Amino acid sequence: MCQLLGMNCNIPTDILFSFEGFHRRGGLTDHHADGWGIAFFENKGCRIFLDDKPSVESPVADLVRRYPIKSENVIAHIRKATQGAVNLANTHPFMREMWGQYWIFAHNGNLETFQPETGQYYRPVGSTDSELAFCHLLERLRSKWSEPPELVELFDEVARLSDEISGNGVFNFMLSNGEALFAHCSTHLHYIIRCSPFNTAHLVDDDVSVDFATVTTPRDQVAMVATQPLTDNEHWQALSSGELILFRDGAPLLTRKPHA
Repeated sequence: MCQLLGMNCNIPTDILFSFEGFHRRGGLTDHHADGWGIAFFENKGCRIFLDDKPSVESPVADLVRRYPIKSENVIAHIRKATQGAVNLANTHPFMREMWGQYWIFAHNGNLETFQPETGQYYRPVGSTDSELAFCHLLERLRSKWSEPPELVELFDEVARLSDEISGNGVFNFMLSNGEALFAHCSTHLHYIIRCSPFNTAHLVDDDVSVDFATVTTPRDQVAMVATQPLTDNEHWQALSSGELILFRDGAPLLTRKPHA
């Protein structure tokens, strides 16, 4: 399966520390070597970097590691191919426009039986089940609303569609429009909230530590979401299977857990 990484914060923040550990999972500390990508929202704009090379060998990853881009919402993905060839068109995250906003999506899983009808507004360019699910999700949302709905309404509909799509296989995903970050768990997804008082964190995938108290202000708050925890001296919270969380300003704002 693939690896997901997301960040949502209350002020623009760089992701260099987390990405330093995360990119090593693309062929060094793990076997996910079928391409990688990362997207940074900056106000209404979005920078997206993609490469079909393993992230540990990618010159594009080296650029990102040395470029302290500050963003309030970031989604990154390291691919282990299940459906679709290893090429740039099949590399996550995927981007589309809806309601005058860019939307970014990345998926970890395998939707073996997912065969939705061809959409009117959104169609995949590549051949992955992931991009197909993203297009279907946006198609249903745009068909329901011509303008952005209230956030609670949108969250409820994304939750309903997530349940529907999850019936076809494993559907761990992250989705963002630059204002909030949706995270849905089928099997493995964890998150941590970093806020004052900040501590020192140590990476799982490399012998690197950072004292966040030296690089933050007391009002900073950051939510990090990952397939597997990135640090070994912090408490990461596991999402339940079927759980959907919406993060805003560095904290969970809306949560929907599966029925007991």
